[in-house]
Amino acid sequence: MARDHAHHQHEHHVIAEEKASLTGLAVSATIHCLTGCAIGEVLGMVIGVAFGWGNIATVALSVALAFLFGYSMTLWPLVAGGMAFRMAAGLALASDTLSITVMEIVDNAVVLMIPGALDAGLPSLLFWGSLALSLAVAFVAALPVNRWLLSKGRGHALVHAHHH
Repeated sequence: MARDHAHHQHEHHVIAEEKASLTGLAVSATIHCLTGCAIGEVLGMVIGVAFGWGNIATVALSVALAFLFGYSMTLWPLVAGGMAFRMAAGLALASDTLSITVMEIVDNAVVLMIPGALDAGLPSLLFWGSLALSLAVAFVAALPVNRWLLSKGRGHALVHAHHH
């Protein structure tokens, strides 16, 4: 009886999960991607600004680190779950590339459009404010991309199948 009840609850949970809106999944995938991107982006900006690099070098480092951390956010749980690194890497590339690309284009465009944001220096509110704003705009830009990918069974839908 108890086992039957647990099975019924599990079925109910699965159905509820399947009914979870595409938008909810897209928000989750976008937050996931943004977390990795933000870590790389902030690290790159901090390093570039701290060393007094020019905008191009700073943005290049930020983008490289954003991709690295963005992919890692998808890769680590899959590899930790026992998936072969090569398969996990393929899934991460397939699910995250478009989302990270959109995020990075928007993110860096916003930072570069704000006069003096990168020259303001690390203690500056302008630097951190512009970075926060750029990540918020990037989230809004990447959300429909992730939703569209999920609706086509691509993007994080590929990864989602392996998380359970």
